[in-house]
Formats: sequence, C-alpha cells, structure tokens
Amino acid sequence: MSPARRAFVIMPFGKKKLADGTEVDCDDIYKRLLEPAIVASGLKPHRADADRRGGSIHLDMFQDLLLAEFVVADLTMDNPNVWYEIGVRHALRAGGTVMTYAARDRLPFDIAGQRMQRYTLKKGKLDPAALEAERKAITEAIEATLGAWRGRRASPVYQTIPSLKEPDWKTLKVGDVNEYWEALESWQRRVEVARKKQRPGDILVLAEETPNSLLEFEALRTAAKALLDLKRPLYALSILEKAKKLDPDDVKARQLEGMALGRAERYAEARDVLDTLAQKYQDGETQGLFARTWKDEWTQVWNAHPQRQADPRAAARDTAATLQSAADAYYKAFRAAPAEYYPGINALTLGRLWEHVTGRKSKLPLDAIAAGVGWTVAVAVERSKDYWSLATRAEMALVENRRDEALDDYGEAAALAVANRDRFALDSSSQQLDFLGTLRFRADLVAEAAPIIDRAEKQLDALFGRRPEQIEPKHAVVFSGHMIDNPRDRGPGKAKPARFPPEKIDAVAKEIRARLDKLGAGAGDLGLCGGASGGDLLFAEACLERGMRLEVRLARSEPEFLAESVTFADPDHRWERSFEQVKDNPATTLFIMADELGPTPEGVSVHDRCNRWILYSALSMGLTRVSFIAVWNGEPGDGPGGTQHMVELVSKLTGRKPEIIDPAQAG
Repeated sequence: MSPARRAFVIMPFGKKKLADGTEVDCDDIYKRLLEPAIVASGLKPHRADADRRGGSIHLDMFQDLLLAEFVVADLTMDNPNVWYEIGVRHALRAGGTVMTYAARDRLPFDIAGQRMQRYTLKKGKLDPAALEAERKAITEAIEATLGAWRGRRASPVYQTIPSLKEPDWKTLKVGDVNEYWEALESWQRRVEVARKKQRPGDILVLAEETPNSLLEFEALRTAAKALLDLKRPLYALSILEKAKKLDPDDVKARQLEGMALGRAERYAEARDVLDTLAQKYQDGETQGLFARTWKDEWTQVWNAHPQRQADPRAAARDTAATLQSAADAYYKAFRAAPAEYYPGINALTLGRLWEHVTGRKSKLPLDAIAAGVGWTVAVAVERSKDYWSLATRAEMALVENRRDEALDDYGEAAALAVANRDRFALDSSSQQLDFLGTLRFRADLVAEAAPIIDRAEKQLDALFGRRPEQIEPKHAVVFSGHMIDNPRDRGPGKAKPARFPPEKIDAVAKEIRARLDKLGAGAGDLGLCGGASGGDLLFAEACLERGMRLEVRLARSEPEFLAESVTFADPDHRWERSFEQVKDNPATTLFIMADELGPTPEGVSVHDRCNRWILYSALSMGLTRVSFIAVWNGEPGDGPGGTQHMVELVSKLTGRKPEIIDPAQAG
C-alpha cells in the first residue's frame, strides 16, 4: 500500500456569482463532487485555502503547481486566479491536469481543444440526479490521464512548442522552505543514506512512498544503480522496466539498462541499446558504456577458453579479436569525450595488452592516447584529487612501466580509500591488478602494486571491520508467520478462532527446522524475519541454532513492538526472554524501520511496509538465492500487512510460493 499522492485543486473559494447573477457554493462543489472524485482515483485532494499556517499562500500555490502529481481545475467561472494558475501549471508541466466546468456554453479559444469534464448545475447547485455519474466520469478522466501523462504532452503550451522541456523541479524552489519541500528533501536524504549503505531494498520501499512520479522515477533509477553495484543485473533490469513506464526516454535510465544487459551477459542486446543512444546523443559516456560491453564479452570469452587456466596468455591471444574490438570502442569513446579519462585509460591499457599477448603493433595511436589521458588525468588530479583520478594515473604509469610514479599513486589512492571507507574502489583496483598479473603484463610492477591495495583492504577491515549485513550470503530465507494466539480473544468460544494456539509451539518449531533442512539452510546463510512472539521468534531461534546470520526487522520502535507483538500474551515471559536472547546474539542484526526508512507515511500500514521492506531487502541479494517459509493457517488476516499479505507478495513478485506450515496440521 502506497501513500496517496497529492492532487492540487484550482477553483474559487466560498460563494461566488456567475455572470447572470446566480450564486454558486464553490465549497459544496469541492466537497461533494471534486474531492470524492479525486479520492476515488487514489489521490489526496488539496486546496490552497487549506494552508492555514503563516507565510505566503502564493509560494505554497507555486510549489503545488510545480510538484503536485495532479491538478484538477474548475473553470466554471471566469476567475482571474483560476485562469492564472492553470496557465502556470500548463507552463510548468506537460501533463497531469484535468479541467472541469459547468454553466457555460463554450470555453475560451486558447483551451477549447483540451479534454474537459462537464458537470451540471441547476440554479447554482449540483444536480442530485447526475452527481454520481459526473463524479465517476471525473475519476475515470483522472485515472486515464495518470496512466498516460508522462508520455503525453497534454498541455497546450507543450503541444504548441514541441521542443519545450519540463523544468527540473529541484531548480525551482522559491521562498522559504515549506512543509511540502521539507518532506521532499527529507525523502531525498533517506534515499541518499540508503544508497551510501548500498541497501537497494530500502530504496525500493522509499520509491513507493514518493509524493509524485518525478521522485518515484528518480528513486527507481537510484535503486537500479545500487543493484548494479551489488552485481544484481537481472533485478536491476526489472526495476528499470518500472522506471521506463514513467519515462521511457530518460538517457541515464537507458544507459543503466545497457549496463545491466551487459552485466547479465546479454551483450548483443546491451550494444543495441547503447549504440542507439550513442548515435542519437553522440556522447562519450554512452560510448564508454558501449565499449564496456565489448570488454566484458572478451573477459567471458577469455575465461571460457580451454587453455585459460593452463596458459592464460595463449587464451588471450586466441581471443584477441574481441579484445581489439573493446580497445577500439574505448578509443572511439575517448575521442567523443576527450575530457573523460575513463575511456582513455581503458583504450590505452587494452591496446597495450593486445600488443603484449599478440606480439604485434596495435593500429591504435596509443602514444597519442597516452598523451591525452596524461593531460586529462593531470587536470582532474589538480582540480579534485580523488581515488579514481589517482588510481587512473597509477594505472597509466604502470602501463608505461614508470615504477616509482605508479607505486606512489597507488599508495595515495589506497590511503584515500581507507579514509573514505571505500571498499568498492579498492576492490575495483584489486581486480584490475589481478587481471593484469594473470596475463603477466608488467608482472614485476604488478607484483609490487597489488600488495599496496591488499594492505589497504586489510587496514579497512582492521579499522572499521565488516558489519554482518555487509557479508554476502549464499542463501537467504525470508520468514513470515502468525503470532502466538492470545487466549483472551482467540480460541473456542472467543471472538476470533484459534490460529496458532500455544499447545502447537513445539510442533511448529519442529516443522520450521524441517523446512530449513529441506531448503539446505546452514552456517553462513541469512535469515530475515520480524521479531514477534510465535512464528518469528521460533524461526529466529532455529536459524541461530544452525549458525545462520539473522536480520530482525521491526515495524515499530522496540518498546512499542514488544508491547504490541511480544509481551501481550506472555504469562511466563517465554517470548520476552526469547526476544532478548535473539537480539543479543552476535549473529543478529536488529533494524528498526523508522530509524532506517523514516516515519511511515500517512495512510500506509506499518506492517505492510515492514513486509515489503523485508522482502525487497532479500530480493536485492538475487532471486535465485532466496527461499521463503510461512507459518499460516490459510485464512485472511485481521488487517493489512499480515502473513497472508506476505504470501501474496512473494507470489506476485517471484512467481513462487513459500514453504507453508499450517499450525493446525503441524505435528
């Protein structure tokens, strides 16, 4: 369940008179026609007169016209404010607007060709006989426009000027920070924290809680990039499919799609996507990504060669044609963007490597490429010395066999990575040096440079360690299950039927262990669950017994969660003791949802949100690694976010069903 997005309503307030003197109650039209029609479409209606706090109503109005997911305008009256505001919206956004009117035969010429929803007034009042049908028609118009507005230029301004582009909302903030902007900026900060922690599951939950589709698109794109960094290209592709529905033409999203296809070893498809982009935009970044697909394909072909293990250099020589294609592609990218050192250093390294394995002179102008890279990276280091510019300068010195300069730059880059806790950067250099060393390219120098990076990685581990959740599991098991029955309200003669009676505890615990055995879950694997009495804690105990790591994710703060889900039916404190033992186990990591994701949005169930949080976090590790267990009696739950919801969510997102344990059948 996602929070309702905002629909801004443009209309007069209070009682106003038509041109013929008929009085119209505009607030009644809002309350009985427009507000319920908007709510029925899944949006949250808002009028400027609802802002009772201090400050300029005009600033709030401008922000809503820019940022609201949708605008509904009532053009019944020739009200200057209404006409002005609809003009501003048409200038700021290409779509996302529905216009309504009554009591007039025709509309002004400038908007006469726009889609309108007419409603009926009789003597200035809504017609009861037509009200329900007209309300439904407005709802249908909103839903139809919502489904198409990102791809359809409905605004007359954007229809008249096809080359006009919507402004970037982030550049148009005006006046003091208001409530809407504070919410947007808080959301952005949470996404950025999740990105830095490399938690795409967090980002995917936040992406479903954005106040408009502009932000949803941005979050999906960010999540896809994080998934790529975590080497989850197939999941990244599924997220990018959602993003493409919101904006099919975004260049960065298409670039990510090409990268994901390449990482999934679908090289022909990747090159088709990236080559199409490169021809359209002629930019070096896309050309560089296109070249990366050739490099990845050559690596795959080289690794699959029969002589790869016995004689890697001979295997490289036999696959040198693909290696040459990669070097050529990087050279083309460097020519397109000579200020970018990334494609240049790759063209240089792969070109020299081709010469090394073939014993022939490359046709690429490698000396000129080296001069270009040298200048570009020198400027980058002088402007902003960071890991990548230093590592690039180090690699260039290695390629040119300049020992002291290479070792100095690798050392300085490694120190920066340690200071910034940047494992990804160190890992990238380590892999590149291992690769060059395997092919005996500048073997003596590589043998001196590689330990510099290795020592930095060990130093990073010694200084900061690795949090348990940073260790990549081979297998993850997601659990959802009923809490133990409260004998005060469940069971024979009670308000609710028995679901997980206390006498079934041992049988269910035994069945959970059997299902973990069936799934092959053991030491080093990961379990993900909540922390409620009953199913959650029985699963947690079983995981810890067999040496698994455990992530316990709580929907509320710990005191609130204990009162709601642990101690409510715990006369001998069995579940409270279990919770404390699970929490204090060194193999357990406890996450509090509000601390990680921020407050739950209005209208969203905390339990529904927590289910999605657990499942998305698991799926971001790769679908093939994830299994599911549920303790469920097969009946609908008491409210949103229960076990039934998780079972349905697993089926919807994965096409699989969990291992289901019915307490009544256990034992």
